[in-house]
Amino acid sequence: SDHMENIYGYLMKYTNLVTGWQYRFFVLNNDAGLLEYFVNEQSRHLKPRGTLQLAGAVISPSDEDSHTFTVNAASGEQYKLRATDAKERQHWVSRLQICTQHHTEAIGKNNPPLKSRSFSLASQGSANSPGVQRRPSQNAVSFFGVGHHRLPTGKRVPIMQPDHLVDVREMMSQAEGQQRDLIRSIECLPVSGHLTSLDQDLLMLKATSMATMNCLNDCFHILQLQHASQQKRSLPAGTTISWLEPKISLANHFKNGAAQNFPVEINKPASVREEQSVAEPSQLTREPEEINPDEELEDIFDDKEDDLGAVEEQRSVILHLLSQLKLGMDLTRVVLPTFILEKRSLLEMYADFMSHPDLFIAITNGTTPEERMIRFVEYYLTSFHEGRKGAIAKKPYNPIIGETFHCSWRMPKSDVATDAGSNLSTCSPSEQVTLSKDMEGQTELDYYTVKFVAEQVSHHPPVSGFYAECVERKMCVNAHVWTKSKFLGMSIGVTMIGEGLLSLLEHGEEYTFSLPCAYARSILTVPWVELGGKVNINCAKTGYSASINFHTKPFYGGKLHRVTGEVKQNVTNTVVCRVQGEWNSLLEFTYSNGETKYVDLTKLSVTRKRVRPLEKQGPFESRRLWQHVTESLRNGDIDKATEHKRALEERQRNEERLRAETETPWCTKYFLKEGDGWVYHKPLWKTVSAVQTQQTDTN
Repeated sequence: SDHMENIYGYLMKYTNLVTGWQYRFFVLNNDAGLLEYFVNEQSRHLKPRGTLQLAGAVISPSDEDSHTFTVNAASGEQYKLRATDAKERQHWVSRLQICTQHHTEAIGKNNPPLKSRSFSLASQGSANSPGVQRRPSQNAVSFFGVGHHRLPTGKRVPIMQPDHLVDVREMMSQAEGQQRDLIRSIECLPVSGHLTSLDQDLLMLKATSMATMNCLNDCFHILQLQHASQQKRSLPAGTTISWLEPKISLANHFKNGAAQNFPVEINKPASVREEQSVAEPSQLTREPEEINPDEELEDIFDDKEDDLGAVEEQRSVILHLLSQLKLGMDLTRVVLPTFILEKRSLLEMYADFMSHPDLFIAITNGTTPEERMIRFVEYYLTSFHEGRKGAIAKKPYNPIIGETFHCSWRMPKSDVATDAGSNLSTCSPSEQVTLSKDMEGQTELDYYTVKFVAEQVSHHPPVSGFYAECVERKMCVNAHVWTKSKFLGMSIGVTMIGEGLLSLLEHGEEYTFSLPCAYARSILTVPWVELGGKVNINCAKTGYSASINFHTKPFYGGKLHRVTGEVKQNVTNTVVCRVQGEWNSLLEFTYSNGETKYVDLTKLSVTRKRVRPLEKQGPFESRRLWQHVTESLRNGDIDKATEHKRALEERQRNEERLRAETETPWCTKYFLKEGDGWVYHKPLWKTVSAVQTQQTDTN
């Protein structure tokens, strides 16, 4: 009680309304359990500018410095505050924590737990009985009662002892048993009638109960580690606190808690049997194949992913899947439902990053190192929006090991920005980018050709390699990407681990770059994609670098898809270009000479890629490999698409098992392992170097 006095004073508060820190006068009202603030001390008699309820709040000193701390209210609102020194921070934190604890305990005393109820499924009776006739307003959860147990009363123990941990473990075991009974009771319900096993409320109860038990298990695990650290005053060397492994295997798709039953082999369509009987890729020719661009035709497919119908219809499958997942869980080995898939492979999605080949080719046309770096940043930031086929977040096919994808682009030379005395920063996007139409009749001298090849070089971990080149301009890009996905609650995060290398052989320059993380948000409602993370681009020869930040939307306020960045000369530390805007709509480039250029990505014309017809593709080229899945998805036949997809995945597992039993290493076709990365077997820099050496020997 000696520490329950009201305190007040000035603190700095960080706000999103006015960027930065501002002094505000704060008052801790212990009697009301409120933290209030005013513009200054003189306005204290007026209405507070802001108020936080401290009951249930969390007061956290910050790790970033010794002055900052946060107050996280139970409502979700947060104050980020900064004291003048560490001593003042400790004073505020301790008083706030005492007040918070007092009012939180008061709420607990005034609201005791519910009385214990037995767990049982309501009697269903006959079809016409009142117990079965469900009123429209009646919640399905009310058909179930879950037992509530009060902890034994007694004196509070400051440090939890082992016997208490045993008691907690025993209670959790009882709760897990009840939760299993709940799931079993739901799954035993009929699939039709007034109360079914596919009832949305019951599926939500099923998902949230599983997530709750997983979370409690994680917390119990952390408590055990904390107890061990209190016993030894420190954790043993090498001990880490991490998420536990999932308890439930997700080797198959699920529908209402049971594995889907597929037809027996004899009843499978011929196309499925064909997919399973195709020879293992290692038994086919693994020699690199030279693709003739003249055999490729302009792509006619335009599969926009704007249909939400399938997602709504399969909501029960999503809910069941979520009930099996847990925070931080690696989704690499999780087989996701077919209806959330895009109608293309991940390898083809990488090709769509080259949908503006004119901007790519224009990089090497820059007359100075500064201009070339800026052009590369402009191309890089315009490459992501076309990688998304519509506003709805769907997942491309996971490539099969050995799968490849080939395509090319033809770009009229007149449509590529040069530097014939013009300043790049004054060129409008419409002047730089033009849709190439009717290029079939043009001669070879009238256009540049950009060739692309991608290969899935590893299955576990999933690693893709891709390479693109423009021989006429002596430029190429090589990259390898490991896609690592994790479950984050109501979203899925994908980390793109790897590195890319752009080579401008005319200038002897190499640019290294990385890729941002991707997030699928709101996966239970209308899923959408955002990018996040920091990306660096460096050219060691010229000393120019770029730092780009993809900002995820904050919980409160803020813009979607925001990106900021700057290009600078490392030697002088001079910023030569700044960029801001949204990576999928409007970008603003501001240059060191004061000029500004706006790029509207929604108006940028896209050059269609050229792909060989299916009949000319090899059996492990993406479009031919996934043709039956894609065709079924286009026709809206989810079950048939699932069957074809499962056949491909089953074949891949069988081949992987066979290689393990025979100790046969996997041989890639186009990419070679070099250190931690993968490099195209015949990159342009080796070809050009060989030609130059040959010319030197001839002379």
